[in-house]
Amino acid sequence: MQVRIYQPSKSAMQSGHGKSEGWALEFVSDTKRSSDPVMGWTSADDTIDQVKLHFDTRNQAIAYAKREGLVFSVEPEKTRKRLIKSYSANFATDRKQPWTH
Repeated sequence: MQVRIYQPSKSAMQSGHGKSEGWALEFVSDTKRSSDPVMGWTSADDTIDQVKLHFDTRNQAIAYAKREGLVFSVEPEKTRKRLIKSYSANFATDRKQPWTH
């Protein structure tokens, strides 16, 4: 069975990085999906694609995949780009962006 190991990204709903630490192992399935004609919900025959395991380190996730005999692919770690600017940069005279108010 194919799995992918990756580091989850932060939630778009908050500025914090909660629940984005650690690594996730997610099963990739090729099961056929069908939609319900009455409700329009999408369903699958196999529920393995709903399983997501969380690990503290990438090596723990790889060790689990090897121990269980899973074929895995590891996505590279994403580095976060941090914009460092001060509050006073909003009022600079040589500001490159126009005022919006």
